[in-house]
Amino acid sequence: MTIITNNQYSGMKQIIDSEHLLLVQDIDGVCIPLVKDPLEREIDADYVRAASELKDEFSVLTCGEHEGRRGVNRIIERSLNSEIKAKKEGLYLPGLAACGIEYQDNFGNIELLGVNEKEIKFLKDVPNIMRILLEEQLEIILPELNKSERINQAKIAICDTRFSPAINLNSLFSIVGDNLDKKISLQLMMQNIMRKIIVIASENGLDNSFYLHISPNIGKSKDDELIKLATKHDIGTTDIQLIINGALKEAGLLVLINIFISKKTGKSPFGDKFNVRNSPKTIKELIALCKEKIPFKDMPLLIGVGDTVTSSRIKDSNSWSRGGSDRGFLTLIQQLGEAYSKDNLVIFVDSSHGEVNRPSVREGNLNGISDPDDILKFNLVMDKGDKEYKLWLIDLAMKRRKKLVTNSEILSSNN
Repeated sequence: MTIITNNQYSGMKQIIDSEHLLLVQDIDGVCIPLVKDPLEREIDADYVRAASELKDEFSVLTCGEHEGRRGVNRIIERSLNSEIKAKKEGLYLPGLAACGIEYQDNFGNIELLGVNEKEIKFLKDVPNIMRILLEEQLEIILPELNKSERINQAKIAICDTRFSPAINLNSLFSIVGDNLDKKISLQLMMQNIMRKIIVIASENGLDNSFYLHISPNIGKSKDDELIKLATKHDIGTTDIQLIINGALKEAGLLVLINIFISKKTGKSPFGDKFNVRNSPKTIKELIALCKEKIPFKDMPLLIGVGDTVTSSRIKDSNSWSRGGSDRGFLTLIQQLGEAYSKDNLVIFVDSSHGEVNRPSVREGNLNGISDPDDILKFNLVMDKGDKEYKLWLIDLAMKRRKKLVTNSEILSSNN
């Protein structure tokens, strides 16, 4: 695949001139650099303001969360040095979190879509269960840690988010350094713990409520995401989340399109109760639903932005394992463009510039990210990472605002 970087891209004018535009982006690795401790994430205040200027034309789609002490809302408040400014001025990032369950507007008003009270109650207990299991396993895998150190490392590793609790290995990876066997042992330990959580959920009458989201992954076997074990050149899977069943980013994209069109036309093409759990699951079915319910004039030009896309050659074969949490919704955006004859834009942000070792485009190729037979094609690659994307979005917001002001002035003079 040819890499087209920002300075080579020539389609900005078409984006600026588009009548209906919807930009949908991931968060971590895209506008927030990846760090070993998720509680130390930072976001640029100028980027936050630029996103707000795009108003309904901007939305996030993330497996992270908006609210809670680990939520992106806290990061935004820190960037603005205020706990009230974002709420007052509408500077929160609007869109779907927890892979499609937690919807928020830019003023931080939250609506939960498709999750029930029994599931919410169980999710509150999960971090403590994870902590007990993790501390037990750390004593076996890292016996050099004393009890206090194990407790501290478990505290860092467990992300006690409200709707998608997870284990993140970045801090533990730092402890084992270049010991590849230890890294793989930690990954398999994490997978086993999270599988136990699924079993415990089933024992509590929640047999089909959750699935494990592995990030990054190398695709799926049936309905299960496949772990990406560490190698000398790729850290592989760093975290596994417990996610509400049906909460897939590609389904979340349709929820966002449904909301966007509702705001533009006053009518929700898929109905007011549409959510990721009552949505079709395959890309083919999602496209068919769009074609059935959304006329050409209402479908916006779509821009998709992500950083977690993987491709690994299967040993001793000419085939590939493809995965990554952003692959599905980016592929859907590309194929909706084909279905509606629109020049939708798919942007890949190289997130290897943070503290987490990931496949990079630095060598001028997409090894570990894509492959020659991959149907997903990037229109634009931000090879300098989140810093470059922030500047691109700020430029887009400025030019888009100027264009809309000009159009408004023309309409006024004609009237």
